[in-house]
Amino acid sequence: MLNQPSYGVSFNPLHISVRPAQVNDLAELVEVLADSFYPRAGMMRWFLPILRLGVYEDLRYRLRSSLPSNYVCLVAFVFVPSRDKPDLAGTVEISLRSTNPFQFHSLPYPYLSNLAVRLDVRRQGVAQKLLHACERVALDLGFEDLYLHVLEDNHQARQLYAKAGYQTQQESSFWQCWFLGQPRKLLLHKRLSRFS
Repeated sequence: MLNQPSYGVSFNPLHISVRPAQVNDLAELVEVLADSFYPRAGMMRWFLPILRLGVYEDLRYRLRSSLPSNYVCLVAFVFVPSRDKPDLAGTVEISLRSTNPFQFHSLPYPYLSNLAVRLDVRRQGVAQKLLHACERVALDLGFEDLYLHVLEDNHQARQLYAKAGYQTQQESSFWQCWFLGQPRKLLLHKRLSRFS
């Protein structure tokens, strides 16, 4: 899987190319993920170095130890004519999860996580290209379905996924979220077609 050609596509005014992540992408990946998922405001800014180190070590472990057929981290690069080299603009991870982790013969399914795009290139097609590349990876592995979770109050992400054809399959319990004081998690699903 990691030796496959780029899943690149063109987008004006930027050229966006998507490929599997490599260990030498780690520093830029950590920046994109930390900036997307951890606020810099308030007390949280004091914990950012520790959080970044945790993200770095976790991602480094997954990149080095995962089987190519069970896990892929994709990265998107944008090519800006005024710069010498492409900039890492976004990332997404696709892994195989088990329908029942306690059963030996449970069926695996492809699951997307950690979709993140740099703030300065959002709404320019990077996330859409990453999602499309995930669909191609899933189809290449022989799957026709993709799943992901999104928080109910993340309206921008929900719009992106709806535009990409994802539909809500399951919602977390209202009482569980109310008790924990968390927004509900929505499990989204997309049925893939080899001909689209």
